[in-house]
Amino acid sequence: MVVQEKKKKVVEEIKNKISESQTVILTDYRGLNVSQINDLRNRLSQEGIEYTVVKNTLTRIAAREAGFEDLTSLLEGPTAIAYSKEDPVAPAKILSGFAKENDKLEIKGGLLEGKIIDLIQIKSLADLPTREVLLAKVIGGMQAPVYGMAYAMQGLLLKTVYALKAISEQKEQEA
Repeated sequence: MVVQEKKKKVVEEIKNKISESQTVILTDYRGLNVSQINDLRNRLSQEGIEYTVVKNTLTRIAAREAGFEDLTSLLEGPTAIAYSKEDPVAPAKILSGFAKENDKLEIKGGLLEGKIIDLIQIKSLADLPTREVLLAKVIGGMQAPVYGMAYAMQGLLLKTVYALKAISEQKEQEA
């Protein structure tokens, strides 16, 4: 009975993590040593991403209960899951970069805001600029018209000053 309660608790935890995360990425970590897995966990945790090894059977149950039946097809072989509640792009960037450095890590697929995504979509997500870069571009786009108007006004003001100066000089010559 105690074992069954523990399993139910684990299923509930996985279900909650899947449901509450913006991005969930499943990986096959077979072939990575403990040092490499710890390195990957550290990289992910620095960005607020949780990375845990899961039991496929319990994760299948959790995925079904959470309404993500399609996720169960990815649960073959050793599986670890990266959960990100904040930044939807960060786990894709970190895992894709780590997979390039360590060919043993295999990205299986995952979820992005409740939609199933495959390896190609995860790689596309990894190629997106970071949140900070996107925000900087938006702010820059908003500031550009203001700066443009300021320069235009400055130009008009300078032209007015030059025109007044020219009129003043002309009146002095006439007098």
